[in-house]
Amino acid sequence: CKMAAAAAGRSALVTRLVLTAAGNGRRARLSRGVGPRLPARVLEGAKHLGRGLTLTLFTFLGYKTYRNIPGSLLIYANETVEEIIDQADYLYGTGETEKLYLLLIEHKDSTNDEILWRLARASRDLAQLESTTAERKQHLTYEALEFAKKALEKNASSFAAHKWYAICSSDVGDYEGIKAKIANAYVIKEHFQKAIELNPRDATSFHLMGLWCFTFAEMPWIQQKIASALFATPPSSTYEEALHYFDKAEEAEPNFYSKNLLMLGKTYIKLQNRRLALLWLTKAANYPARNEEDKQARIYGLNLQLCWLKCKLNFLSFFSMMCSN
Repeated sequence: CKMAAAAAGRSALVTRLVLTAAGNGRRARLSRGVGPRLPARVLEGAKHLGRGLTLTLFTFLGYKTYRNIPGSLLIYANETVEEIIDQADYLYGTGETEKLYLLLIEHKDSTNDEILWRLARASRDLAQLESTTAERKQHLTYEALEFAKKALEKNASSFAAHKWYAICSSDVGDYEGIKAKIANAYVIKEHFQKAIELNPRDATSFHLMGLWCFTFAEMPWIQQKIASALFATPPSSTYEEALHYFDKAEEAEPNFYSKNLLMLGKTYIKLQNRRLALLWLTKAANYPARNEEDKQARIYGLNLQLCWLKCKLNFLSFFSMMCSN
């Protein structure tokens, strides 16, 4: 096992990964968010393993071996920060959520922001697993926020630290009531905008900012009244603002995320632009389903397409009947 672990570790470090996903797929693509350290080139002779991951054949052999090693047998001895980050990105790219958390939690006292924001992401991803109990999910959610906060304290110029602090703050709001959740909305928006300012090429940050705008644009009337009663100027937005950020996400990285395609379709529905709504919903429905979130976006896109086509057929039938009379 030790020899297999060593071989897998060496192959992971020798051969670079190419992660084309933005983040926080979702897993909410809210969970994706690979740092800027990984190269943006595609390696020849690569093999696609899903979740936006491409590996060379050499790395794939190490990957197959690594997957079969129980988490309890993995030993991480005196690695450099660079090596820890390489291993973390490798495990994140291959979807090894538990092993990634076990690797990074050993470095919970680190003062390196790159390790800390990855630990925040790992804690959150573990919290999101269906197998995680409700009690542990709450613990991990608050733990993720603490690590994101530490990352931000260590480096206020890290776009990833701002992004994950915003994401984790949103998660914590689910446990703290409507007033805290609305108050957190201002903080969340501020950090998403800062992440965009620091890295305008990160499609995930634009997408998340679009989600923030869409959420408040469609806030039900009764919730708006509650927010107005609690705050003099409650958070608000428009579908036009949401569309702007979803468009910017596609500009930064075209076709990077099934949910961004879906949200473009939903936003155009809200703006009464059925032609463009159908265009983006079709793209979402045809997006390759590499994970559960992609499957959900595909189904949702198909359902909205069918709903739109049904309404169109009903209108044409009604119009034809009126003309015949």
